[in-house]
Amino acid sequence: MALVPTMPTFKMRNGLELCRIINGMWQVSGAHGKIDPMKAQLEMNTYVQNGFTSFDMADIYGPAEEIFGNFIKSFEANKDLVQSMTKLVQVPNDISMALIRNQVVKSMSRMWVGRLDCLQLHWWDYTDKRYLDTLICLSQLQSEGLIRELSLTNFDTKRLAEITGAGVLISSNQVQYSLVDSRPRRMMKQFCEANGIKLVVYGTLCGGLLTDNYLKKHEPRGPNLHTASLVKYKRIIDDWGGWSLFQQLLQVLRTIADRYSVSIANIAIRSVLDDPVVGGVIVGCRLGRSQHIEDNYRSISKSWSLDEDDWAKINQVLAKSNDLLEKIGDCGSEYRAKGTF
Repeated sequence: MALVPTMPTFKMRNGLELCRIINGMWQVSGAHGKIDPMKAQLEMNTYVQNGFTSFDMADIYGPAEEIFGNFIKSFEANKDLVQSMTKLVQVPNDISMALIRNQVVKSMSRMWVGRLDCLQLHWWDYTDKRYLDTLICLSQLQSEGLIRELSLTNFDTKRLAEITGAGVLISSNQVQYSLVDSRPRRMMKQFCEANGIKLVVYGTLCGGLLTDNYLKKHEPRGPNLHTASLVKYKRIIDDWGGWSLFQQLLQVLRTIADRYSVSIANIAIRSVLDDPVVGGVIVGCRLGRSQHIEDNYRSISKSWSLDEDDWAKINQVLAKSNDLLEKIGDCGSEYRAKGTF
């Protein structure tokens, strides 16, 4: 039997240990094509057997929590080998301990767990300050043992500082981070490092655009942007500098990848994982439709690493791009209406 390579891990504030490459389950929400739940569960087993044991989902990702829960039922004897992160996005209109507890228990029930490994709060509107009330409720539930790690998703540095200042101990913040979108380096990185907060990041492959599949390809438009991820990240690339500059970046990454006999995706992932503030990179899984287990392992291989010459070539291209912090705002601003930052 072939040996499974060792997956590196990182620890959160309260000891939860997660893989540095985390399986993203947004792709089962329905916005990336139809998913067969049974095939998805079988493929989750393949990921786990190959060392990819950490999964990220949300209460709004369609059947993601249920698919995870059904997988855990079938994996009962070994369920302690699997880690999960979910998100609280569907916050009730009225904030109370009873209602927040109900939402948390719903996720626990769907996921077939007695405690949430990690719960990440998302908040749409900063003018509604009840995110602090919600986090205080969640902190209480954490003290009762219902939540191990209390985290955030798509909060900016200003609000992260406000929450930390209110005495809420945050384990991680999930934000977009890639060679195209390096906003976390500008403000959030320093705050997180100073306060023991890890970044769990997504969008590192720009929905699949930052891969060999799009090298020397015409600019995708309309029906060629056939998933929610492609639509979203093509918009980010347009803001960043456009398709022509993006092709320059892909060509440089391909040259570097040839040096190490890896893929463009491997270079893109490693470039973000090498930032010490980053705990893990979420790579989306189209469970039951396609998988990239072998290629993902090359991203964390100890047989190669980016050196100063590689970064000099990358930075020559990045220097020509627009400032996304100035154009969009801090991390998560793309999800909020202008004027609410």
